[in-house]
Amino acid sequence: MRIILSLALATAVAGFAPTAPLVARPAFSSATKLNMALSQDELKKMVGYKSVDDYVRSGMVVGLGTGSTAYFAVERVGQLLESGELKDVVCIPTSVRTKEQAESLGIPLVTLDTHSKLDVAIDGADEVDPGLNLVKGGGGALLREKMVEVCADKFIVIVDESKLCEGLGPGFPIPVEITPFCHEHTMRTVGDLPSIKGKGKPILRMGSSSSNQPDGDEIAVTDNGNYIVDLHFEELITDAPQMASEIKNTVGVVDHGLFCGLTTCVIVAGADGIYTKE
Repeated sequence: MRIILSLALATAVAGFAPTAPLVARPAFSSATKLNMALSQDELKKMVGYKSVDDYVRSGMVVGLGTGSTAYFAVERVGQLLESGELKDVVCIPTSVRTKEQAESLGIPLVTLDTHSKLDVAIDGADEVDPGLNLVKGGGGALLREKMVEVCADKFIVIVDESKLCEGLGPGFPIPVEITPFCHEHTMRTVGDLPSIKGKGKPILRMGSSSSNQPDGDEIAVTDNGNYIVDLHFEELITDAPQMASEIKNTVGVVDHGLFCGLTTCVIVAGADGIYTKE
């Protein structure tokens, strides 16, 4: 069922900013109709805020994702802690930049070393297929994201509608984090895996690890001191879980950006509404 979002609510949501006074939590249904054109950043903000409003409660251990959409979820946690609507919440960040954002908002942080069980993790995705398999790691944080999110009772994915796809592969490269030692050998080995050979082209990420677009002459280095190989496909991946298994079992691979079977639900923002996929 779709309900029309009131003008007052839409104005409040569009006007959220880190320094703005906290307003009452907006109420969204599983499919909320928007009666105004919103920018991509405004849509990201709406799903980011909704994920926290719907799934984070006082006393929880929360995983904080990385990226332009997860940024708004982190922002919302900070707002609700500052206002007192949330209490006794501790969070585990999935990257250095998320850690820095959380610290700037006064969010209490812990690590998996002391808190191996999370109530919920919230993060964005680069692609989402109909089976809720994901591609993540365009921003280079795939290892820490996966380490945190596999420990969460619920993993909430927040995206705008442009991230939905018929199948993984052609729309966004699959990142693979590898050790620097003999990285060219590992890259060739990955490229020769049965699910990849002749279908995907491995390209070493250059410049900043937070972008899969080359923006420098040096090899990109992750927060963990590793390299990233991006696998570029022209056709749909027919069996993402099988490919994930083959890549993970390759010596020299640390982890990869295929997140299969982990998603609890996806909160999607489109030009005409907010809805969930489970």
